Amino acid sequence: MTKLLGISGSLRKASFNTGLLDAAKAVTPEGVELETATLHGIPLYDGDVEAESGVPATVEALKRRVAAADGVILFTPEYNNSIPGVFKNAIDWMSRPPADIRTVFRGRPFALAGASSGSFGTILSQNAWLSVMRTLGADLWSGKRLMVPKAGTLFDGEGRLTDDATRERLRGFVLAFAEYVAIAKQRESQSSPG
Repeated sequence: MTKLLGISGSLRKASFNTGLLDAAKAVTPEGVELETATLHGIPLYDGDVEAESGVPATVEALKRRVAAADGVILFTPEYNNSIPGVFKNAIDWMSRPPADIRTVFRGRPFALAGASSGSFGTILSQNAWLSVMRTLGADLWSGKRLMVPKAGTLFDGEGRLTDDATRERLRGFVLAFAEYVAIAKQRESQSSPG
């Protein structure tokens, strides 16, 4: 069983990206489990808070879920041609303390997907994630990208994906990433001592 975790980078109830994540869960192929996560409850990063009381419990819980996953898909909105602040904030928290980067990010397969109301479907946000993922040592999958433009015409008022062509693209994206993750998992098990 390949275990994936999808994280929505939006807090909005009817978010296109949360809707895309929910649709991905519905089209996940047999032999693959896709769990979902949100950023609700993660406070703004504050080094004084970290020094005084450590990493917040909500962040630790998300870190554990990422570390337990074979691969992670970031469902990223695009705000002002870049990464949403709440999403970057969550990743910054998850990189604390720096010693945890190895178990949370290093070598773990990550993929990028996103939906936006604009014409470019989060391409600039996804590009902005590249340097972040490289810095953390993540295995950023480059086999496919999923960018969903003009999302306002593809999702209903509750944030549910209504477009069959997009659903099929999403199915192919999740399947291809799951196959990549399964190969990476097999390689890792073969190289592990034991």
